Amino acid sequence: MNAVVELKPGGGLASLNAGRMATADIIAHLVTVQEVLRTVMKPDVHYGVIPGTDKPTLYKSGAEVLCMVFRIAQSYEVTDMSTADVVRYRSVCTGSHQMSGMVLGAGMGEASSGEEKYKWRKAYQPEYDATPENLRRKKQGYNKQKREHYDVFQVRTEPADLANTILKMANKRAMLAMVLNVTAASDCFTQDLEDMDEKLREHLSRHGDAEGAGTAAATAAPTFYPQADFEANLAVWKKVVAKTKKPEDVIAKINAANPDAPLSDAQKVAIRALMPAAEAQPATGSPGVSHADVLAQLATAKDEDVLNTTMDLANTLTRSDEEARSEESAFDKRLAELRG
Repeated sequence: MNAVVELKPGGGLASLNAGRMATADIIAHLVTVQEVLRTVMKPDVHYGVIPGTDKPTLYKSGAEVLCMVFRIAQSYEVTDMSTADVVRYRSVCTGSHQMSGMVLGAGMGEASSGEEKYKWRKAYQPEYDATPENLRRKKQGYNKQKREHYDVFQVRTEPADLANTILKMANKRAMLAMVLNVTAASDCFTQDLEDMDEKLREHLSRHGDAEGAGTAAATAAPTFYPQADFEANLAVWKKVVAKTKKPEDVIAKINAANPDAPLSDAQKVAIRALMPAAEAQPATGSPGVSHADVLAQLATAKDEDVLNTTMDLANTLTRSDEEARSEESAFDKRLAELRG
């Protein structure tokens, strides 16, 4: 005989929905993220636009702002997976509410001295010649202005010298993943592409996101306003925004004139950023930036994250072979100063 089961108040679906956020709370949360992006965060400081992507890339400083806004405390669990030849760490960052202690979510990140940008360092000819053949290589650079290749001498880095840098990078990647998970800000930001090797980043930008989007998704990617045309017109739009104080009107007019190739999210962010920064000096990677600007930012970079980002963005600019070499020299000098 089947027993009669009595459903008591508070059971069933009611218990399943007990911890569910109200729709109004979800909307308020997303509005807060958008408001912080628009009014607090600054381009090239809290986020940046990586060429070829349709969303801004969240930087560590931007993630810290979101942690402050939503009162997220971070804790890390690090696994050392190093070998005799490679320093490698895997980090899990857990986000908890500072007031209640409730766990909100987690993110994972990993870094290794075997990555391209850590595995090799620039060397001058005498050091290159004195280094064993299996620990050195020549890498070709390309001068966009002269349209010619040149050789860059490189030698293998000592993994132990990078241990602290690798650990901080693993923690940083885990933190960014946690913040995007907890704040549901992935619709505003993409993953941390600026940490990747330039060629890998370019490949991922062209063929789907770094989470492994399939071929069909990459093929069906929408067509946005051409980046080259966007950069060429940005100076004109800057004057319009400075005069009208209405970046949204500029965005609407551009999209209306180009229905088949509207502005991407990253391009919209760049136009909105013109209003508070209309009189400011352009940052690295922006139209009109000079070689002197790049050198100044490299010389004053406050940490390795800023230094790497500045150099990555500088590589998108057209400059002479001599300028490229002087920027690399400034990068190496500042890196040595930061590492003490």
